[in-house]
Amino acid sequence: MPQSLSYQKRLSPVLKDIAAYYGTPFHIYDEAGIRETGRNLIDAFKGIEGFREYFAVKALPNPSVMALMKDMGFGFDCSSVPELVLARGTGARGEDLMFTSNNTSPDDFLAAENDGGSILNLDDISLVDKVPAMPELICFRYNPGPRRTGNAIIGNPVEAKYGVSFEQLVDAYKKAKDRGAVRFGMHTMLASNERNYTYMVETARMILDMVAMVSEALHIRFEFVNIGGGLGIPYRPEDQALDIQAMGEEITAIFNSFKAAHGYVPKLFLESGRYMTGPHGVLVTKAINRKDIYRSYVGVDACMSALMRPGIYGAYHHITVLGKEDAAHDTVVDVVGSLCENNDKFAVERHLPAIVDGDLVIIHDTGAHGHAMGFNYNAKMRPKELMLKIDGTVELIRREETMEDYFATLRFEKDVFKPA
Repeated sequence: MPQSLSYQKRLSPVLKDIAAYYGTPFHIYDEAGIRETGRNLIDAFKGIEGFREYFAVKALPNPSVMALMKDMGFGFDCSSVPELVLARGTGARGEDLMFTSNNTSPDDFLAAENDGGSILNLDDISLVDKVPAMPELICFRYNPGPRRTGNAIIGNPVEAKYGVSFEQLVDAYKKAKDRGAVRFGMHTMLASNERNYTYMVETARMILDMVAMVSEALHIRFEFVNIGGGLGIPYRPEDQALDIQAMGEEITAIFNSFKAAHGYVPKLFLESGRYMTGPHGVLVTKAINRKDIYRSYVGVDACMSALMRPGIYGAYHHITVLGKEDAAHDTVVDVVGSLCENNDKFAVERHLPAIVDGDLVIIHDTGAHGHAMGFNYNAKMRPKELMLKIDGTVELIRREETMEDYFATLRFEKDVFKPA
């Protein structure tokens, strides 16, 4: 199901009261569901010593959600300085953090090094010479190019801007070793929203093969491999969920074989974002208008600024209407916002129950890449975020944006420069 049945059972009876108290629209996340997913992930890889999830902050950069990850023992995968700041705000330091950036600036490197440091995951061989001080532990992102196909979303690795090529891989680690690195990890990321777990199994096999190759060439030992994120979720009711237990069992077997052949095995890291939080969030919005022209449109009080995925990817998000879950889905409508863009649509020609003004429309699976991808075009403000706690209380974890926020960057001291 696009939203866990247990979350739906907890949320639906109280949602009308929540909406009346906080006002719509809002994203609301499920603490119980996030924790359950975390426990299942840990259990799936319990056979690999040192396994650790590094939550991809980009998916849901909210301190309250990140505190749950920290409490479960997870680290954080960060791609920018503000994400590092957010992660450090949870108390994470040093090897709790993985800094995976690309086109990294000198200031970014300094931020990754300062305030407790982080694991530096370099995206390019040229960056070895640009790191101000080579850390003791270094990692490179590997791009296999034509040796592997990306999944449908990631596409052809040859066309991706990320990573070190196969031909550069040994030289990259040699250069880092020559600059003083003595501890090593390897990273790759070849899938996005992939529900076929065998793709991840082959990625684990591939990266361990690369570890063996580089180890033999340079006589170094790898402490960890990170097979990235990209674990998929079932956005559509008919979608099959990823079999995390089978994935864990098969990857564990590959790690055991590596240990038998080499006398040791690296730790396994993942950097799941969508898988951890995606199914455990919904965007709640209110129907405010009905328009019938060449098509029928249901206008709601949220717009694309709160959830970009349908508009820019054509992504599917399941929609239900509170109190009408079992009603006949006998009307065909586009569900739209108020943005001055024709792709400001949450659903296109969707079969839904009859919706009237005031109905609460629930857009499912917005717990990842929802609020995080928001924007302010048309001066639209991003909505609030809430957390449904295990004890049944609801907590505001981010207020909605205001016009005061929007105009803040237009208030500054006059500064005029005349070039020579």
